[in-house]
Amino acid sequence: MKMRLKILLGLFVYSMTIAVVLAAGAFWWLSHEFTRPGPAQEPVFVVVESGSGLGTITGTLKESGVITRADIFKLSARLLKASSDLKAGEYEIPPGASMKDVLALLREGKTYRRAVTVREGLTSYEIVRLLNGVDSLSGEIMAMPAEGVLLPETYDYGREENRNALLLRLHHAMLSTLIELCKIYEGEKEKLADEATVETGDEKSAESSQNTGAFWIRRQADSAPSGLMTRPCGSEPLKTVKDVLTLASIVEKETGKPEERARVAGVFLNRLKRGIPLQTDPTVIYALTGGKHDDAGKGPLGRRLLRKDLEIDSPYNTYKYPGLPPGPIANPGKASIEAVIHPEEHDFLFFVADGTGGHVFAKTLAEHNRNVAQWRKIRREQAR
Repeated sequence: MKMRLKILLGLFVYSMTIAVVLAAGAFWWLSHEFTRPGPAQEPVFVVVESGSGLGTITGTLKESGVITRADIFKLSARLLKASSDLKAGEYEIPPGASMKDVLALLREGKTYRRAVTVREGLTSYEIVRLLNGVDSLSGEIMAMPAEGVLLPETYDYGREENRNALLLRLHHAMLSTLIELCKIYEGEKEKLADEATVETGDEKSAESSQNTGAFWIRRQADSAPSGLMTRPCGSEPLKTVKDVLTLASIVEKETGKPEERARVAGVFLNRLKRGIPLQTDPTVIYALTGGKHDDAGKGPLGRRLLRKDLEIDSPYNTYKYPGLPPGPIANPGKASIEAVIHPEEHDFLFFVADGTGGHVFAKTLAEHNRNVAQWRKIRREQAR
């Protein structure tokens, strides 16, 4: 009896040893397969749709050539309790990424960032041309938005996002900025937010139509009493949001130096208060081009602005007509809008380029003429 028990005990210990060895081997093999380099030879882009379960995600990864063993990926995700942590989005899987690496990417939500930068001072025409040229967007913007109603910034976007939907986001960003900077009363924000939706009340309608978004944005820029553009903003002689946007677009085109914006705004406001024409070249360029600027690397006209150009009969010609032009000449950034709302207070009435990318300011015409003569001398020297 004792001998039999010893034999049984020995067999039990032997079986357990074998089981432990097999389990250890299986664990080692699973760990090895989970961590060894994956099959991708180059970066692979994978889209995990919102609401996808572990099975669907695993199938997508295998079909994309990122993993070879779906069963191991699923088992490992469950063992690591990561099944419900995998986040939707577009991922760039690097070459040779292991299943462990892939799971970590999806678990941490390190999605691939697609972004487009819209520079301050671009016209609506230039912005539409920019967005229509981004290959990873879908659809086409056919209608032109009004000038000045799109906020220049860097925008993230999803692969194949509709261009009109992105354009609408640029407009919403400008509306939000104006509501913030012009201190629109809290009670009016909801109404303005309602106005900032397409006619169906569903932003997705812009995704299903190539034109809806742009047409709606143009309608928002008109002077209807309920529109944001006619709301009070700024201080005398500025009266409305549209006035602020118009002057901000001029400031944006006149200086690229952040520290100069408030001073340049102050110059133009001093001239408006005294009834002196603004006499700013960018408005004449806009009168000549309508914002459809040349893109040959030689400036918006493809040449220098000539003296005869200053004679063009257009309400945008601020050499010929005093006061603000009819509307914005570009899409200003937030900093330029802030500069117009909070300008630098001074007595300057003139400024001219200083040859370093900035400007020199003057209070009198005589002083300004001396500065202009100096600028012409600098320009001649630079041309040599």
